[in-house]
Amino acid sequence: MVQLTGTGLTAADVIAVARGGEEVELAPDARAAMDASAAVVARLAEGAEPAYGVSTGFGSLANVTIAAERRDELQRALVRSHAAGMGDPVEREVVRAMILLRARTLAMGYSGARPVVAETMLALLDADVTPVVPEYGSLGASGDLAPLAHCALVLLGEGEAIAGGERVTGAQALELAGVGPLTLGPKEGLALINGTDGMLGMLILAAHDLEALLRVADVTAAMSVEALMGTDRAFAEDLVALRPQPGQAASAANLRRVLAESAIVASHRYGDDRVQDAYSLRCAPQVNGAARDALGHAERVAAAELRSAIDNPMVLPDGRIESCGNFHGMPLAFASDFLAIAVAEVGGIAERRTDRLLDASRSHGLPPFLSPDAGVNSGLMLAQYTQAALVAENRRLAGPASTGSLPTSAMQEDHVSMGWAAARKLRTALRNLTRILAVELVCAARGLDLRDPLESAVGSAAVRRVVRERVAGPGADRWLAPELAAAEELVRSGAVLEAVEAAVGALA
Repeated sequence: MVQLTGTGLTAADVIAVARGGEEVELAPDARAAMDASAAVVARLAEGAEPAYGVSTGFGSLANVTIAAERRDELQRALVRSHAAGMGDPVEREVVRAMILLRARTLAMGYSGARPVVAETMLALLDADVTPVVPEYGSLGASGDLAPLAHCALVLLGEGEAIAGGERVTGAQALELAGVGPLTLGPKEGLALINGTDGMLGMLILAAHDLEALLRVADVTAAMSVEALMGTDRAFAEDLVALRPQPGQAASAANLRRVLAESAIVASHRYGDDRVQDAYSLRCAPQVNGAARDALGHAERVAAAELRSAIDNPMVLPDGRIESCGNFHGMPLAFASDFLAIAVAEVGGIAERRTDRLLDASRSHGLPPFLSPDAGVNSGLMLAQYTQAALVAENRRLAGPASTGSLPTSAMQEDHVSMGWAAARKLRTALRNLTRILAVELVCAARGLDLRDPLESAVGSAAVRRVVRERVAGPGADRWLAPELAAAEELVRSGAVLEAVEAAVGALA
């Protein structure tokens, strides 16, 4: 069980709850911190001095004082008006991550929310009730206002949710979770929506997925190097160490491990008139490794955010309530945009290797498009077309969202991060990369088939066996789309990594 202690969470906690359905509880220390913070807000709400979000309106309406008898209405109205998203619902795992992360901030005791607010949120998670959150609405400035408002609306018994695969009302959702609708106290509506939880949740999920995909990218690169009669000399440890980039070193180590004891590589180690391989082979560790380093930066940003109190205003232990800018999503927007660039380039260099495998003038003895009967048969020609289309889309997605600020709220919120949009397009780019690597996997495996009777390395042979369980080897043309889909599932499910690591040990 994951506990909200008020001191932050780990990325592994978020993955366990968002994808694994792990239960969550509020720890006693967090409950005490929330009680103390809520007491500060309650005292402030009874006083005459204006306090943003407690006795005033929001955004450019911050100078409008709200009468004491209407302050509960103020919080309800805020949630209702801000639940203004449009589009298809975002994925269940994203919404679960959002709810967990918002409860995490509240549990730190800087938001003025009572424990019952966090406990009601956790009840939704534990009952597998997922608020319906439309895709569009967040600009990533005052946090993910619209998406979080759609989550908060369900806590009031309004809005919509998914439970048991069915779309239900907010009131039905609370009944299924075994809790009653919340009556929001001072500041609690604002505390429920003023966070970076959507973009942070998506960044954490993306980083988790990319870590695995980068290891797969090293595996498919090694298989392509082998099938193209390339050399492993450029990946030598002492040579790579001359440029001490950590990601490059890890990627090169993976390539060496997958290519170890390859009879194909050994067959042309001496007497080959080629001085060096093309960049897409020789520089695989430099590109994949740079992506690893970008991932490391994003993971550090996410780790800091997981320890952060994200709200506005903040309720401080000395009784002050102060406005701040901690809700601004730019650290997460930059990290997501940076990863989208890295993802685009990992896919781009994989496509160049695939193209080389299919071109008889550059593949060192392989038949055109890896078809033994080219002419009547087109082989894997169109697989590369699909791969190229995915690469092209990822290049478009690599354009930064974080530079696209548009002012809102009558110019009070005059610079926004677009972090939600950056994280959304990163998720799309990762789906595309999975498919790009699946195409290289299919082509490289067939290239290795066509090198028989030369034996491939232990690692690549293990992967080829897994591929051949789902995808047939060389032969006459056949319907290719199901085979590419099967390869995509092998990449996505972790079967490729499981196979290679069972054969040669854990990859870096």
